[in-house]
Amino acid sequence: MAGAARTPRQGAGRGAGGAVSAQLWIALIVGAAAAAEDLARRRVSNWIPLAAIAAGLAWHAWAGGWRGAGSSAAGVGAGFAVFLIFYLLGGMGGGDVKLMAGFGAVLGLERLLEAALWTAGVGGLFALGVLGFEWLRGRMGRPRASGRVEAIPYAPAIALGAWLSLAPKG
Repeated sequence: MAGAARTPRQGAGRGAGGAVSAQLWIALIVGAAAAAEDLARRRVSNWIPLAAIAAGLAWHAWAGGWRGAGSSAAGVGAGFAVFLIFYLLGGMGGGDVKLMAGFGAVLGLERLLEAALWTAGVGGLFALGVLGFEWLRGRMGRPRASGRVEAIPYAPAIALGAWLSLAPKG
């Protein structure tokens, strides 16, 4: 449609001619940075979710005007709220909560629920993998000295969940 405004939903993933959208690039860069740091240092620095929020708000404002910026801002709040309960219960770090808020800005409110569901599924698979590894380790006579499994870095699951929510469907 000539003259029709582009919405963030239409701009996600691959654009005309197969070009990757700015939204997908932002998600890829933020996710890769957060996952790498969480795996290496077991933390997510504040600059990563802050960069995601700034880039997400800017992209949504460009792609969808005030409505896009509003969706992005709502995504920040919802992304924060989605994982806040897990943080308060001690099951997740604060960096993971802030990272999901950052992805809320990048994805917008409309895609955030899908990303959170993908994240939960991927995180569950990661947890099963770690438990399986620990079980094998115990069967081989090499149990952990402390007797308990370390916390699982969750930024990789959050990044994969966000990326999967941007994957073309159908």
